[in-house]
Amino acid sequence: MSFFSNRRLIVLLVCLIFLVGLVGYSLSDQRTTTWPEQFVQDAAGTVQSLFSRPSYMISGAVDAVQEVRYVYEENQMLRAHLDEYASMRVELSELQRRNEELQGMIDQEQDLLDYTPRQAMVIHRSPDRWNEAVGLNKGAQDGVESDMAVVTSQGLIGKIDEVSQFSSTVQLLSDTDVTNRISAMADAEETVYGFIEGIDGESGYLRFTKIDIDVEIEEGQTVATSGLGGIFPDGLLIGEIVDVQTDEYGLSQTALVEPAADFYHLDYVTIIERDADSLDEPLEDDELEDVMEEMQEEGDEE
Repeated sequence: MSFFSNRRLIVLLVCLIFLVGLVGYSLSDQRTTTWPEQFVQDAAGTVQSLFSRPSYMISGAVDAVQEVRYVYEENQMLRAHLDEYASMRVELSELQRRNEELQGMIDQEQDLLDYTPRQAMVIHRSPDRWNEAVGLNKGAQDGVESDMAVVTSQGLIGKIDEVSQFSSTVQLLSDTDVTNRISAMADAEETVYGFIEGIDGESGYLRFTKIDIDVEIEEGQTVATSGLGGIFPDGLLIGEIVDVQTDEYGLSQTALVEPAADFYHLDYVTIIERDADSLDEPLEDDELEDVMEEMQEEGDEE
């Protein structure tokens, strides 16, 4: 019995010694991995690799979708800012143009001391009569009467045609109506007289007609109102000559005049009333032509 008891004790001691040695060996940094451990580690790594790659791909795809969405939203925001910026630029440009026009009208009043100017605003313009007329917010209650000259800060645009109590209509120089004739003169070595009669259909320039065939007229000369006829004051700028043509019969010349005023953008205008001491009785067309011919002949003799 003692032998077996000692034998068990010896086995137990050997097992404890083996276990302590195994634990110490496993804690040692210098040991090499056994092939069973290598097998387990490789198997676990392979399984982890199989599961990690799809997860990384899915995660990357989700991140890419989120990034695209973020870029899209940012792009939409930038486009909105660009549209707002473009709108602000257009508004600023329009305000600057109107400011310059108003400043020009203030300066113009100092040049019209012999006349009574009335400021007005364009309130309507019909698309089918774009080159014929515009409506103003001043009428008879403001002292506006028919045939008063209407100018912008750049030059003459027409005359008052119809008047109601609180509004009026301007007949533009570009109106091709046969009754729309304005006595004009060109600035040259000798004064050249003629009529502004509507616009040329092809070029869009004003027609300066009834110019004597013997008078020398050139491009670049300034055209203004002559003051004859008792309607318009003299010296109101109309435009500049850009071309000169001879009529088909060779009896007179016609010049094309680029308007000084911008007929497309009309916002603020000035209505000019001639003072009583400067008013003359309006002349008929035939009488006006005779007067102009006489003045032209006198200029030729001088």
